[in-house]
Amino acid sequence: MLVHFIKKTSVALSMGAMFLLGLSAHAAQIHAQCQDDDLTVVVLGSGGPELDDGRASTGYLIQEQGKARFLIDFGAGTSLNFERAGGRIEDLYALLFSHYHVDHSNDLPALIKASFFSSRSQDLPIYGPTGNHIIPSTSVFIERQFGQTGAYPYLSDFLSGDANFAIRPIDVNADLKHPQIFSKQINGFTVKAMPISHGLLPSLAWRIEKNGCSVVVSGDTSNQGHTLDALVKGSNIFIAHNAVPEHSHDNVATHLHMTPSEIGRIANLGTNSLVLSHFMKRSQDHHHTQNAIKTQYQGKLQFANDCDIYSVKTGDKIGQCL
Repeated sequence: MLVHFIKKTSVALSMGAMFLLGLSAHAAQIHAQCQDDDLTVVVLGSGGPELDDGRASTGYLIQEQGKARFLIDFGAGTSLNFERAGGRIEDLYALLFSHYHVDHSNDLPALIKASFFSSRSQDLPIYGPTGNHIIPSTSVFIERQFGQTGAYPYLSDFLSGDANFAIRPIDVNADLKHPQIFSKQINGFTVKAMPISHGLLPSLAWRIEKNGCSVVVSGDTSNQGHTLDALVKGSNIFIAHNAVPEHSHDNVATHLHMTPSEIGRIANLGTNSLVLSHFMKRSQDHHHTQNAIKTQYQGKLQFANDCDIYSVKTGDKIGQCL
């Protein structure tokens, strides 16, 4: 019996070792494909809509050689951290929005107003989801904020083109009934988006690629329909929003957000580094979250804080912008 137990245990350990070696080899392959040491992602905001959690709301900055290139969401508090990260409005290639909940978009008017004091002269595209009966499309959302009859009519020059540059809203398909990957070449980068499930709100996940390097931002999603899966495969960094605990009894919350085990399942499809963000007070028990994820994913796992800076190539945290 003892010999049988030893043999059985040895086989199990070997299989486990092979599994880990397989993951390590896969991570090394992803790492080898990335040929750019100069790409970083800054977590401008790692929180959600709460104002008593000590975190800015959601936002991420993709940098190239320290220069701002893409903003993915821009919630309350992110404009200050954009400044702390050395971000310049002149350097941005585009703004990308996952959806238009307040905690993902609230600092956009501050950015547009601040651009008056910048030297930017190139038009600024703003990509975001199409709308429905619940919330307007990106083009209508921008019009309602900055149009002549909008909330900020004194900034309408930026929409009409009478300012030094124009903001250019672009609607990206967010219809879950007909999900397709959107892809656009922007200044040497490939920008991709995929419709995701976030209750009744049309929403998008985003992927930014260059020189074999890639960052995926999940946005807020329960991932019903598994549309997020296709974007994550082969990514260097997967930033996943962790707004609910594993054993949440809040049916509304779990209809809107992924559980940690679902995040782990997606990460296991193929990412070098999993970075958790968009925490709420109910999801800040990192120990239980880590245990749930590790049942599915054995790779690199990190919990983001505001102003954390990650190397896209290695997936490692390399500093802070504070």
